[in-house]
Amino acid sequence: MKTAIVTDSTAYLTPEEQSRFNIKVIPLAVNLAGEVFDETAITPSAFYDKVRANKDFPKTTQPSIGRFVELFEALKQQGFEEVVSIHLSSGISGTYQGALQAGEMVDGITVQAFDSEISCAVQGYYVLKAGEMAANGASAQTIIEALDAMKPSVNAYFVVDDLAHLQRGGRLSAAAAIIGGLLQVKPVLHFVDKVIVPFEKIRTRKKAVKRAEEMMANAIASGANEVVVIQGNCLEEAERLKNEFAQKYPQVNFKISYFGPVIGTHLGEGSIGIGWCEMK
Repeated sequence: MKTAIVTDSTAYLTPEEQSRFNIKVIPLAVNLAGEVFDETAITPSAFYDKVRANKDFPKTTQPSIGRFVELFEALKQQGFEEVVSIHLSSGISGTYQGALQAGEMVDGITVQAFDSEISCAVQGYYVLKAGEMAANGASAQTIIEALDAMKPSVNAYFVVDDLAHLQRGGRLSAAAAIIGGLLQVKPVLHFVDKVIVPFEKIRTRKKAVKRAEEMMANAIASGANEVVVIQGNCLEEAERLKNEFAQKYPQVNFKISYFGPVIGTHLGEGSIGIGWCEMK
């Protein structure tokens, strides 16, 4: 049984990661000052340059159901019998629901969608695991069960320079009524029940990043062996953190990724994140 792996562009996989397991990526889009473009069509640095040069706030758009249907039909024609479609948290985007609906519209191929309940390179860990399993002949159901088993080990904490981006984009949980107070600090944020919520209020960026590092250390002690430092156009800081972490935890595989245009729209330039999982 041939199983295809699909994800969306917010997993921010490298070209090498995509090609290693023949992963298909369906892009989300950004609308900035009337110009709509797939986020895969622009580099993160060029996007942040555009945002700084424009007074309008960017808006993000999920893939159309028709685009999913077109992809699933193409996979069927290529001989695939099943699809595992892995997407960013359904609490911040309708992409997962779009994949579900499109799967019901295509005959001759079985589509199983997976809600990562997170985003960025941490979502990508699920995709890489699924890709490896599919390459070894695993069925869609077996892959979904393995991804569900990973969830307790998957987490991420991130620090933003300005919560106004999340506030305007509607991606910060309405339950966080303390937004006004948070705007004056550097909060540590994370996903809870599929949405972004504050974890702790911290006065300085340095202390906020240090707190995220402490959570990472706890996860490593519990078995996490894959860690990613995610940066929003602050690569130098991310590289410094990665090198520091790698010296402290030589048993862990560390890498650097980025907040692309879609997630960068909501977090803003200068954001930094630390995410991890236990990969077996």
